[in-house]
Amino acid sequence: MILDFTPILARWQMLMDGAWLTIQLAVATTLTGFLLGTLCAVARRSQFRLAAAIAGTYIEAIRNTPFLVQIFLVYFGLSSLGLSLSAVTVAIIALTINVGAYTAEIMRAGFDSIHKGQWEAAETLGLSKVQQYWHVALRPAMERVYPSLSSQFILLMLASSVTSQISTEELTAAANFIQSATYRPFETYLVIALIYVALSLAMRVVFWAISMVLFPRRRRLGTNL
Repeated sequence: MILDFTPILARWQMLMDGAWLTIQLAVATTLTGFLLGTLCAVARRSQFRLAAAIAGTYIEAIRNTPFLVQIFLVYFGLSSLGLSLSAVTVAIIALTINVGAYTAEIMRAGFDSIHKGQWEAAETLGLSKVQQYWHVALRPAMERVYPSLSSQFILLMLASSVTSQISTEELTAAANFIQSATYRPFETYLVIALIYVALSLAMRVVFWAISMVLFPRRRRLGTNL
């Protein structure tokens, strides 16, 4: 078998456009997924049984169903309600719902790791629950689970490839078009695999840089992701 990458590289602009959309999906859903997951983690730990039950049901439902099924449920579900949204918007919603469930469990573990004495001290100072989470628990909880969070968000970026099934024109969708046009599937997906590796490594560097800013103690201790 003779490998020929020329037809694939000739369509480099399509690859770059697909990679850029993949990055946009990853950034948008990392932010929204972290917010959703943190709120669900708080709800899961809440003394209000209804809030805890709703959060727990959502988390278990998402963690026990395939991501592809979730995308189709969102895509066709919104269409059946008369909501005509772009494929990118649907992809962001589905990715956010998916990563939010996993983030919730990671953040819950972070909150559970906070020493009981810190919670009691916050209550003694008269802080509300919102203030306790914001001023006392959020940052140390994030620091303790940061490696797991960053790994989960990298997996999220890779999972965005599944959104090509609803015609989101990200990197995998670009690869599908190129291989059908060039009849070079092996070379096409090999190039795509290398691009995904590069994106994953770049995200690790970005998350490491963020950790050095948010958690300076990690820098002093020489902690790596």
